[in-house]
Amino acid sequence: MRRQEFEKLVLDAVAGLPPKFQQHLENLDIVVKWRPSPRELERTGTRRGQTLLGLYLGIPLTKRGDYYNMALPDKIVIYQETHERCCADRKELVEQVRKTVLHEIGHYLGIGEDRLRELHMG
Repeated sequence: MRRQEFEKLVLDAVAGLPPKFQQHLENLDIVVKWRPSPRELERTGTRRGQTLLGLYLGIPLTKRGDYYNMALPDKIVIYQETHERCCADRKELVEQVRKTVLHEIGHYLGIGEDRLRELHMG
């Protein structure tokens, strides 16, 4: 799939969020990379044979205090190749991109891995 098409899937996933979630998405960049770097895999503890679909880099909303101002944007990275490798068809790819975007936005909102799993977003 071309990068532009994949980026549109990511944008569509964000646009599909309920307005009450969209209003909290401030100072946040969502980018697409082809695959995670060795450093990103190491940073997340992703081991050989495991899959990293996305990554949140920043300070979650729940951890920000009065000191949080004039900060660079937080970043969500979505990995295209990883998604393409683990999805059998376009329908599955669209759904997985949506789940990954929701998962990483969950981290941005301050939701931890265990709770995301409970919400079936893990």
